[in-house]
Amino acid sequence: MSAFDLSAYLARILYDGPLEPDRATLAGLLAAHMNSIHFENIDVLLGRPIQLDIESLQDKIVRRRRGGYCFEQATLFDAALRALGFKTTLRTARVTLVLAPDKAPRGHMIVVVDLPEGSFVADPGLGGLGCRVPIPLDGAPAVDGDETNRIVFDGRRRTLSVATGGRTVDAWFSGLDDDNWVDFEVANHWFSTHPASPMRQRLMLRAMTPAGRVTVMNRNVTIRANGETSARQLEDRKALRRLLQEAFGFDLPEVEKLSAPSIPEWS
Repeated sequence: MSAFDLSAYLARILYDGPLEPDRATLAGLLAAHMNSIHFENIDVLLGRPIQLDIESLQDKIVRRRRGGYCFEQATLFDAALRALGFKTTLRTARVTLVLAPDKAPRGHMIVVVDLPEGSFVADPGLGGLGCRVPIPLDGAPAVDGDETNRIVFDGRRRTLSVATGGRTVDAWFSGLDDDNWVDFEVANHWFSTHPASPMRQRLMLRAMTPAGRVTVMNRNVTIRANGETSARQLEDRKALRRLLQEAFGFDLPEVEKLSAPSIPEWS
């Protein structure tokens, strides 16, 4: 296993704050990570394998300054926390933003961090939404801008409930059962290769900004800033490439040949 390069990671996320394994450091690292490393599933649509070993993640996300989806982001963030002495556990969850609860597989990876004051969820790889604040597992609210995130426990499972834009949505749920690493490998393989996977069906991007975030679903671009929302459509793949440069911090010429089943005019 390759060694984790903590210095390179901290430089990538522009973090120069404290490094003690406490709540303040966790909050600072999570915000810096999400502000710098954005959600994207482009490699899946380009037919490239998604590798979860630390060396591959450091090459793609740290050195080549790409983003990634939940398995990549949570694995990298967890490696950074462990390098600093945090006690963490990776858990699976079922995302319900696109799929119905009874159709959603265990296809999301979150990081549970145990601290003296309690346990917290760090969720750097949630596409569409995204909370830059550690979310207390005990149900206390975590406020990020004008959105409130909280974990709701019904005695059987824990649900991430997000109050946003005048409505409340359930983003994912999890029983927080024990997971083996192979569970993540299997889920990552299914989501990155199976024709029925949402990641194979549509383009999904999310970039956090100081005022909110930019999200992309296929050709639809939504910009949320200071509580206000605006929307537009990408004209073509060249417009997508420009958006990646402007909002996501990297250039990828290959996107000018990108296709997805749910964007027929790009297929």
